[in-house]
Amino acid sequence: MLALTRRVGERIVIADNIVVTVVSIKGENIRVTIEAPKEIKIYRGEIYDAIAEENRQAAVPDDVIVLDMFKGLPKEM
Repeated sequence: MLALTRRVGERIVIADNIVVTVVSIKGENIRVTIEAPKEIKIYRGEIYDAIAEENRQAAVPDDVIVLDMFKGLPKEM
């Protein structure tokens, strides 16, 4: 991880084609702009985490979910 200190108007350049610019700072809030090629997806962290969780849940086969319902039942009836 790289931690940088920037002032308003200063930029960070990533891999020659992504530019992050500090636009404003108000209290604990920092506003940035991100210039990147359209094919690069950019998400806020909480949105990315929600998408990743939905993908994990969608990857679990339905039959595994049904079998999990029987885990708490006694082995012999």
